[in-house]
Amino acid sequence: MPYFDHNATTPLLPEAREAWLRASDEAWANPSSPYRLSARAHRLLDTARERVAAHLGVAPGEIVFTAGATEANNAVIRWAAQVIPAGACAVVSATEHPSVLAPAREVFGARLVELPVAPDGRCELQRLDAAAAGFVAVMAANNETGVLGPVDDIDARCRASGAWYLCDASQWIGRLPARGLAPHAFVVGCAHKFGGPKGAGILRVPPAARAAGFRAQRGGEQEGGLRAGTENYAAIASMVAALEWTGAQAASIESRVAWRSRFIENVSRGVPGIVVNSGDAPCLWNTVSLRMPAHDNTRWVVRLDKLGFEVSTGSACATGSSAPSHVLAAMGLTAAEARRTARISSGWETTERDWQLLAEAIANVWAQLEAEGAGGNVVRI
Repeated sequence: MPYFDHNATTPLLPEAREAWLRASDEAWANPSSPYRLSARAHRLLDTARERVAAHLGVAPGEIVFTAGATEANNAVIRWAAQVIPAGACAVVSATEHPSVLAPAREVFGARLVELPVAPDGRCELQRLDAAAAGFVAVMAANNETGVLGPVDDIDARCRASGAWYLCDASQWIGRLPARGLAPHAFVVGCAHKFGGPKGAGILRVPPAARAAGFRAQRGGEQEGGLRAGTENYAAIASMVAALEWTGAQAASIESRVAWRSRFIENVSRGVPGIVVNSGDAPCLWNTVSLRMPAHDNTRWVVRLDKLGFEVSTGSACATGSSAPSHVLAAMGLTAAEARRTARISSGWETTERDWQLLAEAIANVWAQLEAEGAGGNVVRI
């Protein structure tokens, strides 16, 4: 079954599964214990850290292993709220993931400025320049639309102004080259977004933050004193294997960009009036946010699922919420337009033929829904 919801989670890569099983058998000891078995686990943990650091182009001491992006984002935001000057504000993109927006709203309160975006989802950076920011959070790639953030530009602006920058790169790392990404920022990665296991992640801590006393959580001296808690080496080894495998696929990115473009052309011919919410903004090669001309997106998802294609209505973290997507609302879509939007996100194993078949399936569902008549659930432009 062609799976098109990789931005929610990805299947575990065979390489990652093999690494997890091997580590579970051979390096299960606590890396912080004093005997030789633990010393071996500690050495392997150090090697994993070096491999991640090489992938990002940073020093090994800047890499902290976490339980995922939500933990890392919360830790950075809560620390920043304690250290930025009292008169400084926090600037957070209005289209950030809930794991950034929710804690930022809680801890910064009236000091929080939500950075608006253009109708195509790109940040309006002139508003950033006007703010007296002590902290900035703008993601590398949006999880709903795939729109790429100007992270290196923001990183440079924050460095010049002295603001701390959090770059949630959960959808970037494992899909695009990450070496040198936002070199002065906190950078967050999440294993299950690129073929690794759930419950493992990466936090790159800039040297200046370490010098300023950053701690992700307290209770032990693991991770160089930056994050307490016994490291899950098996999950970390699995994550590193997935990260290196995805890095080796970079040569195919140009082809995959072309597949996405052809899919948009094909689906636009098959469904008159369909809209790509991101317009011409630079996007991930794997993500398309489609606004259907009619019919609630849940109907589209169910019909496509019956045809063997798994797509999403939006962020998996918002599933169950009756409110429209905050990302699409920030882009200016009405609630009705947001309810007609479906998110399509491919993976490295997705083929060009899979994209072609999905376009045909969407056209078939459109024909079915139109033939059935408006009914009570159809929403039209």
